[in-house]
Amino acid sequence: MSVPKNNASHVGSSLVSLLAISASLWVGQAQAYELYSQGDDTLNAEVTTYLGAFKSQKSYNQMSNRETGSVSWQEAATKYGFKGSYGLGSNGLLYGSLKGISTGTWGDGDPAGWSIGGERRTNLEEAYLGWKSAELFPIMGKNGVDLSLGRQGLVIGDGFIIKNDGFNMGAGGGNSTNRGGGYYVGLRQSYGETAILRLGGTQGWRSDLAWLKSANPIQADTSLALFNLEHVSSDSTFAFLYVHGLDVNERLASASQLQRKDLDQYSFRVKTNAGNPNVFLSSELTYQDKRQDAHAGYGEAGYTFADLPWSPTLSYRYVRYSEHYDPLFSGFYRGYGTWVQGEVAGNYAGTFNSNAAIQNVGLKLKPAATLKLGAQVFDLKTVNTRNYDFSGRELDLFAEWTPTPTYYISPMLGFYKPNKAAGEGGSQLGGDGLNTYLQLMVGIYF
Repeated sequence: MSVPKNNASHVGSSLVSLLAISASLWVGQAQAYELYSQGDDTLNAEVTTYLGAFKSQKSYNQMSNRETGSVSWQEAATKYGFKGSYGLGSNGLLYGSLKGISTGTWGDGDPAGWSIGGERRTNLEEAYLGWKSAELFPIMGKNGVDLSLGRQGLVIGDGFIIKNDGFNMGAGGGNSTNRGGGYYVGLRQSYGETAILRLGGTQGWRSDLAWLKSANPIQADTSLALFNLEHVSSDSTFAFLYVHGLDVNERLASASQLQRKDLDQYSFRVKTNAGNPNVFLSSELTYQDKRQDAHAGYGEAGYTFADLPWSPTLSYRYVRYSEHYDPLFSGFYRGYGTWVQGEVAGNYAGTFNSNAAIQNVGLKLKPAATLKLGAQVFDLKTVNTRNYDFSGRELDLFAEWTPTPTYYISPMLGFYKPNKAAGEGGSQLGGDGLNTYLQLMVGIYF
């Protein structure tokens, strides 16, 4: 984050707040090449690739490695490997995945300086083994017990608190935090170690119990335990989440991250259509019990005018994070604006998942089955401006085209106007003028 130079203690806290939300992950349903399939015994090869080209007229003083002016850069990430299952008859089903990942950044690197160009890395991304109970426990339903161990991701709800371990820092913070580039495409998502027990299937009462340990140095190798209980129906989900912080690497942790040890966090969330398939209502409220107590929450309402041409969906959301709120592993999930709030603001210009109040108005159109158009407007305010003020407004215009199940293409045009420039409490270098931002994302699934 860009903050006054004499407030070094806040730099770590603000940096963590942004880094924790991750850059945008463009999730598509990976296509699979079937190598073997007989009954419950399967083996598939899967490859997911994301390519991105970007240009920003302005740069941001987050890592003190950027100068006034524009930047352009390119990113690529490919995840590849195998996923399979093995039937055990009446004793259930074994399943697992083994995948590697290669990422890179070219050109100038991003405008915040998280990446500086030239980053490359290939390493293990997924390596987990699981067991599903099939019909062993009728009272739990089919596959009502699901236990998995290893290197994998986990999403709770819509990712407001727990959405994988996705921040891909480049070399802007030095070699100790460099994960090999691909900051924006964010395909590197797995926790380093996990144990996840899912009970109850996908409908009715169900729960998740998990132990997660990050292998991401920017997350200070955080480990935590969680319990998620929810009731799921075709119309609604009501849920409670409890998170307990177990440990952090004190050598890597910021002042804010040190408070994750012995953290207790409680969250209540609801999602419903109120009996009308054109209605979308969603809310989550959460409280963090730690040395500096904190809270956050949002309310969102949307409506699809299904009888109008292009079926427009209009939505409004208000979200507020208290000054010392720690977003933990929040990240991109439901689409543009969740929970990277503003493609410029949320990714490069400020910390907007802590010490912030944000209003968002969204419009989505569907001209064709394979094409979606959208616009997002953000009014972003820093709650406590004592140390910094990243307040501003942003308009994002985008399209999402899936000409075939194998390809995804999304151009985006963003306009971001901060209230203050770097040196005045903001982060934008060269004044508080309007920044025009361009990006093109391409996804390829095999």
